[in-house]
Amino acid sequence: MDIPALSISLNQMKVQLQASTSVMKMAMTAASEQSIDLLQMLEANTKMMEQSVNPHIGRNIDIKL
Repeated sequence: MDIPALSISLNQMKVQLQASTSVMKMAMTAASEQSIDLLQMLEANTKMMEQSVNPHIGRNIDIKL
């Protein structure tokens, strides 16, 4: 059994695992930010659609005392 070669191999696998974990974290962060942006765009579009269908709703308030 070649101990130095085994040690080098294990260290290379460890570095590869750390690199792939780091890339996965970056991808998850990007996906999370994109989903937040998408939800905000959908909310804005929903409000615009409601205003275009019923432009008079929500502009005036009638109050009687």
